[in-house]
Amino acid sequence: MKQFLTLLLTSLPLIFAQAQDFQQQIAKKATAVLPKVIEWRRHIHQYPELSNREFKTAEYIAQHLRSLGIEVQTGVAKTGVIGILKGGKPGPVMALRADMDALPVLERSDLPFKSTVTAEYLGQTVPVMHACGHDSHVAILMGTAEVLAAMKKDIPGTVKFIFQPAEEGAPGDEEGGASLMVKEGVMDGVNAVFGLHISSAIETGHIHYKAGSLMASADWFSIAIKGKPAHGSTPWKSIDPIMVGTQIISGLQTIVSRQSDIVTAPVVITVAKFHSGVRNNIIPEDALLEGTIRTLDSDMQKDVHRRIRLTAQKIAESFGAEAIVDIDTKTLVTFNDSALTASVLPSLQKAAGSGGVGITSWVTGAEDFSYYGTKAPAFFFWLGGMPKGRDPEKAPSHHTPSFFIDDSMLDVGVKAFCNIIFDYGRKK
Repeated sequence: MKQFLTLLLTSLPLIFAQAQDFQQQIAKKATAVLPKVIEWRRHIHQYPELSNREFKTAEYIAQHLRSLGIEVQTGVAKTGVIGILKGGKPGPVMALRADMDALPVLERSDLPFKSTVTAEYLGQTVPVMHACGHDSHVAILMGTAEVLAAMKKDIPGTVKFIFQPAEEGAPGDEEGGASLMVKEGVMDGVNAVFGLHISSAIETGHIHYKAGSLMASADWFSIAIKGKPAHGSTPWKSIDPIMVGTQIISGLQTIVSRQSDIVTAPVVITVAKFHSGVRNNIIPEDALLEGTIRTLDSDMQKDVHRRIRLTAQKIAESFGAEAIVDIDTKTLVTFNDSALTASVLPSLQKAAGSGGVGITSWVTGAEDFSYYGTKAPAFFFWLGGMPKGRDPEKAPSHHTPSFFIDDSMLDVGVKAFCNIIFDYGRKK
């Protein structure tokens, strides 16, 4: 026992020195690669591609990974790219993920690299823009791959770089995104998975995180109401689906305000579409409500589904109408494993400084990164992209034409990923 303690005490300074050395190497290499990261990000921004159509983006990524000597797999989950880098030391398999797809949004900016791209989306020609920052995610992971490839002999374990298509949702009835990648075996053998999302409302260079539930599940629902038509002058002869629909909308909000324990976690139910009728003097036979559900607790998610069905069906029944409820789960709750979160916090602080790392609250937006967490402990964090000195309340929102990111400190994301790989890998 005494010999063991002596060996441990004599080894600690060496281990600490090595950790510092790796941190310094990462910082130096991440700073050096930053101009490339910015160049890659702006190129991808200028030439965006929609979900499941990221053909040129995938080719751009694969070419870069191959140039680094990284093993490359393409065509994963349609257009996804996987890079595998085997380190020189034993350790776990660690996955890093970036999403590649853009949105059908018309960019409103005067940037020299603004998008003027159009593409087909559900049978229509639409403008295309990286209005959510996925261009930054890809560039950061490309930069991370370059830094780690240069430090290959010291990496404790294997790094799997996941460049994922269709995070915004596959078009029409197509499969896609993280759920398809998991289905195709991308997470097989992975011990932990990490991801980030840039934010237009967090100051550039800063990192925000939260243990436990971070981002909401996203469900899309439709409620088809079957009534009875009549002339607008004789409403008593009808079963008015519009009236039924309005009562259902009100009833759904009581699930939030009167039936859900919002002390446990927030709940959002939004009816975003209401379709019915063709003429102003005809009470129609049918109506259709469509919307989204956001929950931050998986048990509450199931309970809300049950209550929506019950509320819609019973309200319709009270009018003599019929309501058919369909709920389609798009993403799960993005959940940060508590032990993993505590483990990687020092890595984040190395990247952004202890003053640059803060705890955030729930976000009712959703991320399909959540599916990776069903296969291994997962950790997801926010990286700031708002210019210094700006008001977060006035920052252009994600998914809007004015969305804007300051890319001058994307190296903080590279540093975070690289430090996570070395710190987590050595602890395992």
